Amino acid sequence: MSKGEETRSAIVGEALSQASRFGLEALSIGGLARRVGMSKSGLFAHFESKEALQLQVLESSVERFVEQVVAPALKEPRGIPRIAAFFERWLAWEHDPMLPGGCVFMQLANELDDRPGPLRDRLVGCQRDWVGALATAARIAVDEGHFRADLDCQQLAYDLYSIMLAYHHFHRLLRDEHAEQRARRAFRTLLDTCRPPATA
Repeated sequence: MSKGEETRSAIVGEALSQASRFGLEALSIGGLARRVGMSKSGLFAHFESKEALQLQVLESSVERFVEQVVAPALKEPRGIPRIAAFFERWLAWEHDPMLPGGCVFMQLANELDDRPGPLRDRLVGCQRDWVGALATAARIAVDEGHFRADLDCQQLAYDLYSIMLAYHHFHRLLRDEHAEQRARRAFRTLLDTCRPPATA
């Protein structure tokens, strides 16, 4: 990695940490430059606009999520083990030290949901991809006989996403010390509703 690439990576890393707490709009070229020990003009040379920086932060978030959550889970056996790996790694993602504000996508969803533009479009795209991956994993679990044949796989993806949204809310906002325990219980209950009658 070249010196320029290292610098750019350091800038994006710091910006990602800030975005997880305060959102993308709160990022400022000047404030970020001070935090990474650069001049404002030096940082601006790497990102010619605030939106370019914001998009790079979002892309870095997607890459990090794929690396930490999606790719390792896809190495697990098909069916329930893979879905369980998605869930466990998703929980761990919430505690990534790079994300002091928790899941950056949930932070950005609140910030961008009513703001049309390239940032919202990219966020929507990556989240639809993730929901699609969960639904695909559920269809595979049906094929493997782990889930009942009439399962609505899109509904499972919706329900699993809902568990994680609730976990983020209870853990980050309400500071509920039982948030993870409740999320795990909700996940086990969800799996039980999906199993064939003989194994439920």
